[in-house]
Amino acid sequence: MNVFESVLDAVGATPLIRLRRVTAGLTAQVWVKVEFANPGGSVKDRAALAMVRAAEELGELQPGGTIVEGSSGNTGVGLAMVAAQCGYTAVVVVPNTIAHEKVALLQAYGARVVATEGKLPREHPEHVNNLARRIAEETDGGWYANQYDNPANPRIHELTTGPEIWEQTGGRVTHLVAGIGTGGTISGTGRFLKRHGVTVVGTDPEASVYAGGDGSPYFVESVGHYLHPDTVEDTWPTAYDRAIVDRFERIPDGESLRVARRLAAEEGLLVGGSAGTAVAGALRVAAGLGPEHVVVAVLPDSGRNYLSKYFDDRWMTGMGFLDATEGPFVRDVVPQRGLAVVPATDTVAAVLARHGSGPVAVVVPRTSDAPTRSAPEVIGSVDPAELRALVAADPERAADSVTRHAGSAPAAVGHGENAAAATARIDGGKGPVLLLIDGRAVALVPRAVLEQRHETTG
Repeated sequence: MNVFESVLDAVGATPLIRLRRVTAGLTAQVWVKVEFANPGGSVKDRAALAMVRAAEELGELQPGGTIVEGSSGNTGVGLAMVAAQCGYTAVVVVPNTIAHEKVALLQAYGARVVATEGKLPREHPEHVNNLARRIAEETDGGWYANQYDNPANPRIHELTTGPEIWEQTGGRVTHLVAGIGTGGTISGTGRFLKRHGVTVVGTDPEASVYAGGDGSPYFVESVGHYLHPDTVEDTWPTAYDRAIVDRFERIPDGESLRVARRLAAEEGLLVGGSAGTAVAGALRVAAGLGPEHVVVAVLPDSGRNYLSKYFDDRWMTGMGFLDATEGPFVRDVVPQRGLAVVPATDTVAAVLARHGSGPVAVVVPRTSDAPTRSAPEVIGSVDPAELRALVAADPERAADSVTRHAGSAPAAVGHGENAAAATARIDGGKGPVLLLIDGRAVALVPRAVLEQRHETTG
């Protein structure tokens, strides 16, 4: 039994567990490094403690000082835990898109939580990192942890996580699979293991720019790299060493979240969405390997942080990630596919030149030519017939920005939702309805079509 002088001494030395059921049919072994076993509940405890200790040694963080960080939750929790033990104050700036459980955790550790808009260009003063840096500068005794560029982040994984995996597998590990957020975990762990001939595979949300996605919003937290279309210069974390990653597996959100749910139901491992991304990638990697190979995936955090999202059937079905327990489903009554879109920068005249009839989605401008759009980037809708009548009454309206007439974002229903439940949920609203599959809009359906066909089917 381990006995520690403080909670900080319990950081690291996490278990390695072999997967047995989700790996059925595979000959290669797949093991998982369960980082939720850290006292703060995530892999970020390692980096948090290392960054604080380095700052103390450098004199950047003085006794009684204030630790400030921008975080999607886990690093903030780790820093808040360290702050509580060491007598510091913690201020954590979070995007308003993170799970409620993470905010509650931060507050439980005594941190002051500052929420800001999660989808802002990198240069915006209220961007998570810019706001955190400014708070640190304006706070007496403030220290900005800066996990994205802090060398102590990857270094601690090179010193601990990598060696632990090597020792735990008896030097038999052949493949490391991990996601990339700040890049610290995969860079440090991978740097150590590559010295022993291990192949390093990065797993990335399909939309993330790290592995070549368009940077549009995705729904797996704490991994990947979102790119706001108005960002002038897309800077990547210096904690991420691109040379370490041998190849990528791009994982759609739906695959990540469904694998995470399988891990709970089939392996007894309640983990977060980014762990689902890592295991989904590990299963792909293992599928092409023989029995002599050992694949290790890093599982960053616990599913307890996401009970209101990934493990909530209503949220999952509403976003199109899961089918309801019984039908008829929305896709049964509204089978149409195809999404007509116009960028928010278009004029009314441009819309009328390209679209004759039917509802059109107004989307955040992005260079992607994907046939679907991430749900958060559908910011409104227009009816060409109404626009045509508007211009007929006042020709000068043709020069208007389409956003002036787009209204608010449409209500959304998941393709696997029970049709009656979906109709009831959006009852009382107006305008067309987005049809979602795995969090992406695939169609914009007139509300009356959904309601009438549901009544006919019912």
